[in-house]
Amino acid sequence: MSDDSLLTTDRAAERLGVKVESVYTFARRLDGFPQPTRIGRTLLWRIHELDAWRAQHPKRR
Repeated sequence: MSDDSLLTTDRAAERLGVKVESVYTFARRLDGFPQPTRIGRTLLWRIHELDAWRAQHPKRR
């Protein structure tokens, strides 16, 4: 996969280790959280942006 690869919201949540609802909430409420690209009615997330955000915001234990 290239850095410009896109993930569905389900896959983005899986990659971040959060619930799907959390991805939507993060996108609406957190400054600096990657914004999705819309293709038709589908929201797609850039892998490199999600990975960069996760590197700056490690999972809580």
